[in-house]
Amino acid sequence: MTNKILRAIFDQMADIMEILGEDRFRINSYRKVARIIGDIPTDVENLLAEGRLAKMPGIGKSSLAKIEEFVKTGEIAVHRELLGKIPPGLPELLTIGGVGPKGVKAVYDQLNVTSIAELKAAIETGAVAGLAGFGDKKAAAIARGIAFLEKSTGRIRIDQAFEAAEIVRGFLRDVCGMLRIRTAGSLRRWAETIGDVDILVGGVGGEAAGGIIQAFTNAGFVRDVLASGPTKGSAIIDTGTIGVHVDVRAVPEESFGAAAQYFTGSKEHNVRLREIAVKAKLKLNEYGLFKGKEMIAGVVEEEIYHKLGLDYVDPLLREDSGEVRAARENCLPELIQLGDIRGDLHLHTIASDGDCDIPELVEAARALGYEYICITDHSKSSAIANGLSARRLAQQIRQIRKLNETVKGMTIFTGCEVDILANGKMDFEDELLAELDFVIASAHSGMASPREKVTTRTLKAMDNPYVTCIGHPTGRLIGQREAMDLDMEAVIEHAAQTHTALEVNANPWRLDLKDTHGRMAIEAGVKLVIGTDAHSSDGLGLMGFGVATAGRGWATKTDVLNTLSAAKVKSWINIKRTG
Repeated sequence: MTNKILRAIFDQMADIMEILGEDRFRINSYRKVARIIGDIPTDVENLLAEGRLAKMPGIGKSSLAKIEEFVKTGEIAVHRELLGKIPPGLPELLTIGGVGPKGVKAVYDQLNVTSIAELKAAIETGAVAGLAGFGDKKAAAIARGIAFLEKSTGRIRIDQAFEAAEIVRGFLRDVCGMLRIRTAGSLRRWAETIGDVDILVGGVGGEAAGGIIQAFTNAGFVRDVLASGPTKGSAIIDTGTIGVHVDVRAVPEESFGAAAQYFTGSKEHNVRLREIAVKAKLKLNEYGLFKGKEMIAGVVEEEIYHKLGLDYVDPLLREDSGEVRAARENCLPELIQLGDIRGDLHLHTIASDGDCDIPELVEAARALGYEYICITDHSKSSAIANGLSARRLAQQIRQIRKLNETVKGMTIFTGCEVDILANGKMDFEDELLAELDFVIASAHSGMASPREKVTTRTLKAMDNPYVTCIGHPTGRLIGQREAMDLDMEAVIEHAAQTHTALEVNANPWRLDLKDTHGRMAIEAGVKLVIGTDAHSSDGLGLMGFGVATAGRGWATKTDVLNTLSAAKVKSWINIKRTG
């Protein structure tokens, strides 16, 4: 929890300093520290006590002192001072997609805008469009960002929900001992955003159930109790960065499977099951499956499906998208599993905007049992990400080839995440792209352009014989920035025609392609690549989010490129290059 809070503080300090026009070096330093801390799986307090934090690259003496100050006092004086220099509503403006610190600085300095409400009013009067560097298009994009933010309020990203769930699950494990504890709801289905977290505790009833609920609602992490009864408690819990609505239910052992099925949902999926039950003259609810008054299934979730004449449906598929019919006809897909992944093909290093070097990524991949990785630093047009020039990329290619001569048990592919320019061309010449094993083509600008323009440039990028994969194809940032208005049918059709893979970006901010687009791609015969887009060695651990998203799109092992061996990946790439 400390890591999350510190990351938010360092990010906010950098934002405020940028709004105030302060030193660029310090701003970049704070952003790097925020990213490092956010990616560390070990609690910062432990690293500090062991003396390991001081040895981490990117954590300087000044930043280390601020971290120590927070651990000791619960705050950072510089952070408090910076907050005092701006109106309290300004940080809220940074949550609007398309604004950023520079935009906040402009509307504050020139229009005295200090809140989202004031910004909306300034857009409506035309004042924002009249600012230098803004115009009608940017003002309209900001208005869409505000509308998107208002629409998204109340839902959180899946990684935030998992963090909240683990806080509560850890607490309940201490309280409940050997009792069964299971996450349910949309979190168990790995939906990209979550309204509230549902947790079931099985094998308990009566006074014991009430005791568990009371213990939960009295826990130190609870910010506000919404309801507390004999079998259910609802509360807003504090994760250190946000408040999350969590429901805990105590369920008798004989109904645990039925409760897991019912509260996992989705509602539409459950309606289909109840329709089948009614036709069979059975009754299905959260307590069990009944024939008259006799419970014929309920302890085990799988048994409910079998009694209804269905194969067991993985929670990832329970969205009423054809899974019930497939379960009846014994043709559900064998979904891809995390253990099927043999390498990560989207990684960044300190050469661009990552936090570690290639050998560190090799060791992180080795720890995960991978056979290969691909280094895909940014290209020259991504100045904000310290993109590589042609000369620097050529140097990196030589470095990787040399490493491959000495590194044992791991293939390092040469690659690059190359910007797709406004005209659809690549950020590097084909002569240099031909030297790379793997080319990810990604759009990082112009995402608010009209549908025809963003679609045309994506199609043109796929025409390049050296483009292996389109990275995070729609460019969305969940809860912050809407997806590009791509014609996905056209993109997927062209990907199939040009033998170009589409990425399922595993970063929880992206999950792009999303599940429904992934399924469209699979049905068209397009290969998926699940990449973490990791900017640190710990970032490789995000792969599970991408695997689940692909699974929600009905992906099997054979649908995903990086389930193949290194040699077969290379062969697949060469099909496009050799025509």
